Amino acid sequence: MSARGGLATAVLACVVGALLALLAVTRTWAVQLQIQPPPLSALHVARSGTAEAPWLSALALVALAGAGALLATRGGVRSLVGGVVLLAGLGVVAGGGYGLAEVPGVRPLWPVLCLPAGLVVAAGGALAVARGRSWPAMGARYERPRPVSEVPPGVEPTEDRVHRIGPSPSDVAMWDALDRGEDPSR
Repeated sequence: MSARGGLATAVLACVVGALLALLAVTRTWAVQLQIQPPPLSALHVARSGTAEAPWLSALALVALAGAGALLATRGGVRSLVGGVVLLAGLGVVAGGGYGLAEVPGVRPLWPVLCLPAGLVVAAGGALAVARGRSWPAMGARYERPRPVSEVPPGVEPTEDRVHRIGPSPSDVAMWDALDRGEDPSR
């Protein structure tokens, strides 16, 4: 698998697993019968996975945010993010198991869906831990511009490498004209 393919696989696994987990925890896991005093009839109270295990939706959101963080980081930080995503995926698996074992009257479909969803997230995180250091980083166009004083030693500052910090004089003149109520396009 190529480096870009590995990154895409890990990110896709995190997104798909997190979305499946979010779908599962927002559905009804159990319906409880709440007895009312006579002459009122009993109430059927639907309990979602979020009500039964509130930390499950938080872990799914961590996995979803981790997918974006895998794209934005590089090197050791990417491996660290992969570790966090791996732990979030294992937490989702544990939450599905908790729902199956501990929730009275549980409808098993939604807690069972948390199991493969968490495993997919964990696999994406494990892939990032194992190979994330060798994956390509985002392009330099997403980084802040460097002043001439920060150009690495031995690199000749050329016109395309030297960036101004702050607005250009033409931008300042345009905004000044707008402040005065003039149309700068004329």
